Amino acid sequence: MPGKPPSTSPTRFVYLGPEGTFAEAALSRAITSTEGVRSPRPSVAAALAAVRSGEADAALVPLENSVEGSVPATMDGLADGEPLVITREVFLEVAFVLAVRPGTALSDVRTLGSHPHALAQTGRRLAELLPDVPPLPMTSTAAAAAAVAAGEVDAAVCAAIAAARYGLDCLVDDVADNAGAVTRFVVVERPGPLPAPTGNDKTSLVAVVGDRTGALLDLLREFAVRDISLTRIESRPTRQRLGVYSFSMDCEGHVAEPRVGEALAALHRICDDVRFLGSYPRADDRENRPVPAESADAAFAEAEGWLARLRAGDL
Repeated sequence: MPGKPPSTSPTRFVYLGPEGTFAEAALSRAITSTEGVRSPRPSVAAALAAVRSGEADAALVPLENSVEGSVPATMDGLADGEPLVITREVFLEVAFVLAVRPGTALSDVRTLGSHPHALAQTGRRLAELLPDVPPLPMTSTAAAAAAVAAGEVDAAVCAAIAAARYGLDCLVDDVADNAGAVTRFVVVERPGPLPAPTGNDKTSLVAVVGDRTGALLDLLREFAVRDISLTRIESRPTRQRLGVYSFSMDCEGHVAEPRVGEALAALHRICDDVRFLGSYPRADDRENRPVPAESADAAFAEAEGWLARLRAGDL
């Protein structure tokens, strides 16, 4: 699959829909309304497929949540299939409401739907409000709101924007069990020129290790010896056979930095497979840890010069 032409910027965006999802809100934060057209897709897989096929230039999808952890559909969708790279990340605080059709009272609610992550983040509160109503998992919070508007279910856990979009009333505000939950979204594109280093970047990758003793330790050592901090690591089954796992990771730094590039090259040498998922500006409220002098770019350049002189016999 060819990459993007160097001069091309995304103009066609897709996101996890339908309209009114937190993904749409995150996309609005990531790009201005004049940057291009945007359209919803019914699933993460469909959004990623639109980018891979060339139907869209970029997709915004959820990657992880501060309460429920990673989003498997995104994790697996980036690890498999034609390569895609993350070019931006967006953090969005998520707040849920209990939305109903106008005139519906709490005692009228017999059915309730939402996305599994939303249901997990509101489970205790829903048990208090609607103890006898079993929740129904749906593809998104906005899809649940649309189902309420269509009369398919009585209530939805969704964003206030979705309730307004589908003409619903917010019966109960802030139904989350944990206040201040944050979802991390990422913008993914076909491979092409990477965003330039900013000095406060992340690099994402997936590494597959074999079923051998010390495999994870070997992987982690390549980061530790170069003073590279991991901001996230988790294992996922490769679906090949039991005992073969991939590790999805984010680390501080940009692949253009010698220490990060050298670490990735080392992983390529010791792992069964490494998939690079991009280097991009960090968007949370934290800054990368200071790089020790012995791991800075200048130190790598000086060491390479010293080695070149040795090889040339210039002692």
